[in-house]
Amino acid sequence: MAQRVIILGAAGRDFHNFNVYFRDNHDYDVIAFTAAQIPNISDRRYPPELAGARYPNGISIEPEDDLERLIVELDIDLAVFAYSDVSHGHVMHLGSRVLAAGADYALLGPKHTMLDAGVPVVAICAARTGSGKSQTSRYVASILSGWGKRVVVIRHPMPYGDLVKQAVQRFGSYDDLEKHDVTIEEREEYEPHIAAGRVVYAGVDYQKILEQAEQEAEIIVWDGGNNDLPFYRPTFHIVVVDPHRPGHSAEYHPGEANVRMADCIIINKMDTAEAEQVEAVRATVTGLNPTASVIEADSPITVEGAEQIQGKRVLVVEDGPTLTHGGMAFGAGWVAAQQHGAAEVIDPRPYAVGSIERTFEAYPTTGAILPAMGYGDEQTAELGQTINNSPADLVIIGTPIDLTRVVDIEKPSVRVRYDLVERGEPRLEGLLQAALRG
Repeated sequence: MAQRVIILGAAGRDFHNFNVYFRDNHDYDVIAFTAAQIPNISDRRYPPELAGARYPNGISIEPEDDLERLIVELDIDLAVFAYSDVSHGHVMHLGSRVLAAGADYALLGPKHTMLDAGVPVVAICAARTGSGKSQTSRYVASILSGWGKRVVVIRHPMPYGDLVKQAVQRFGSYDDLEKHDVTIEEREEYEPHIAAGRVVYAGVDYQKILEQAEQEAEIIVWDGGNNDLPFYRPTFHIVVVDPHRPGHSAEYHPGEANVRMADCIIINKMDTAEAEQVEAVRATVTGLNPTASVIEADSPITVEGAEQIQGKRVLVVEDGPTLTHGGMAFGAGWVAAQQHGAAEVIDPRPYAVGSIERTFEAYPTTGAILPAMGYGDEQTAELGQTINNSPADLVIIGTPIDLTRVVDIEKPSVRVRYDLVERGEPRLEGLLQAALRG
């Protein structure tokens, strides 16, 4: 008899694992998904149009908080963990809950979940969210484009809306962002590539995405999310690590697996880290993977209108996932406030409303920085209200996009940008040439 399966996810890796391993596998019947990390993604269904002929009614998506009840009531045999950027302890605490409720517990690995592409794939992944994948992906794509290659970026999934409509999404212009009604998190990842003239794909069904992208790509850049593993088998696998969290490279799932699998490890943010932190992260990653090439890099920031910061009371808005499940207390916006002489960084928590207030309660390590949460129109409006409630003279926007395009900010603002700049040898272009041209 087929095993009855529940997949523990967060609207990304869980759907991918189902599509490539479980959907047509008669040894298993997937009875439900659970949802965590992202607001408003439970209490819906994985639709029959994507679930396939074996699931004519689709598959329910339930809150992870109900895990034990679901295992018992649905007579589950196997629970499969399928989301990212969580501590090893988190993975095994969930495992203990599953075992105690009476089911088996499993993780799927690269052998059964990576798809093979017909063109070279350069994968950019990380040990933790917020390590600097975004600027690394932009940098790598610019190198490859400089060779005269047609580069297509495929982004890790963020399908938080209508899953059928989001099955295969192509972004070639700003108009496509409006067409697909993307969230702030999606804009942060897609917009910089579009601005550079590159096409971005994302969605739910990554086999169909690959088939379409291969029609216009000579090289695919896999732009990873969180610290997840690539969905496509890499020709060259780059993993970014953060010296501000030196021990995390060996403490988070599946970031440690990424570090162990990497062809190249980039120690990023060296310009804002202490020497002891850099050496600590170097010792960690070389201990996990002594054969990978190690590149040193900075993430210098630039601020449009930096002179406005001096002496001002500022509210700092940073990338949401970096501050929430990424566990960082600050980002590029906070660094800009310190570098350019802000008189005070305003704590946003007394002014937070609705889901923004609940985000601070759920992630207390976020501290006096405002995460740019925008999963839907209501939360985006609450983000704007929180900003406008504050007594700040100036808003420092440390997100990868111009937040004023999607949030009604009534205060003056400046925008922070950040890039990847290599130090010394080896150089990334040389490693890419050896892997892709050799």
